[in-house]
Amino acid sequence: METSNEYPVLEPGQTYSSVTAQIADIPLTEPRQTPRGWILGFFIGLVIVMIFLYAVGNVFIRGVGLFGINIPVGWGFDIINFVWWIGIGHAGTLISAILLLLRQDWRTSINRFAEAMTLFAVANAAMFPILHLGRPWIFFYLIPYPNSMGLWPQFRSPLVWDVFAITTYATVSFLFWYMGLVPDLATMRDRAKKMWMKRLFGVLSFGWRSSARHWNHFQSVYFLMAALATPLVLSVHSIVGMDFAYGVVPGWHSTIFPPYFVAGAVFSGFAMVLTLMIPLRKAYHLEDFITQRHLDAMAKVMLAMGLIVGYGYLMENFMAYYGADPFEIFNARDRFIGAYAPLYWTLLFCNVVVIQLLWFKSVRSNNILLWIIALLVNVGMWLERFIIIVQSLSKDFIPSSWHLYSPTIWDISVLIGTIGLFLTLIFLFIRLLPAISIFEMRELVHEEAEATAQPSSD
Repeated sequence: METSNEYPVLEPGQTYSSVTAQIADIPLTEPRQTPRGWILGFFIGLVIVMIFLYAVGNVFIRGVGLFGINIPVGWGFDIINFVWWIGIGHAGTLISAILLLLRQDWRTSINRFAEAMTLFAVANAAMFPILHLGRPWIFFYLIPYPNSMGLWPQFRSPLVWDVFAITTYATVSFLFWYMGLVPDLATMRDRAKKMWMKRLFGVLSFGWRSSARHWNHFQSVYFLMAALATPLVLSVHSIVGMDFAYGVVPGWHSTIFPPYFVAGAVFSGFAMVLTLMIPLRKAYHLEDFITQRHLDAMAKVMLAMGLIVGYGYLMENFMAYYGADPFEIFNARDRFIGAYAPLYWTLLFCNVVVIQLLWFKSVRSNNILLWIIALLVNVGMWLERFIIIVQSLSKDFIPSSWHLYSPTIWDISVLIGTIGLFLTLIFLFIRLLPAISIFEMRELVHEEAEATAQPSSD
């Protein structure tokens, strides 16, 4: 099967079982036959996770004073990383839900992987507000429940909205991901050779028998879940943006933040999908399923979102001067020439300048260049959150309270540790479950085969 630029199609004499085998045999491989590259990557991820656990353990025991936070910069790496990881998780929902409702079949090869990436990114994001509390063992005070101390959350606070948004987003994303996985789990059950694996996949697939009745119920619920997940793409990161827009800090108090944050989330999410998908595609020889057309489509979406993010940068500075607020004008000028100016210029380079290369098809078809651009976008989006949070807080209304922020080794260790945890979960997912939707890929291949077999109307 060979498709360099279009959808996968079957060659003469090739059966649909070969499509299933190529995807399903990756998680069904015997442990002793596990590729060395996977073992090396998983081992490196575990080592980084150990660093993360050591850093978090010290924070729990000794407190958040280990971090570089100060007055006035009370929000440091924890909240930066929180917003960054939440943004990365948005691509999965967009690819899976919105493109499914729009009948965009190019999502088929990447939706399962993107959905799993969403779950792992949201899990990472949810940890940071708890770490930032100082007393993480009482995080449940944020949840509205009757308690003996008479403490109730302030429902007018967008920080409480985050609790509802994240839990809803994580729950719906998990149910949507698992719903799409059920037919493939049944396929794994039927292909497994060991009895314990057959029983395990049989339980996880809820007795799926691929009957017409099962498919009818599945399609109805799957599209309903997609319809429920679609508003979350807009609502979750809009709420995160309102965490800042509701503040009066210069650089935050802006109505552009909700849509600006949503575009940035999709931008960074697609960048992360490309960052992980390109090496995976090469390592497991999945070029027949994840074709150049898929990578090209993702690059175009990333370019469109990047242009919206660039427009947001322009509007931020324009409105600062148009509003004639001296504090906003000072904040905008400080980003270009202040202490954090090198970081601001770097994020502009990564998020605005570099992505202009994606206008050219020759760049979009060069996987190495595309991977480097996606990696730079991930760096640039993290720097964007750093500038929004740290630079705005470090110089607010009273010059006597100004204080620059410097991360400590504990800040850096937690950040790197969550990246290691994310990669470890990705490696486990690739090894244990089908990373590409088997049943959707067979449907797509079948449709393409039928279209190819039909005689021309001429």
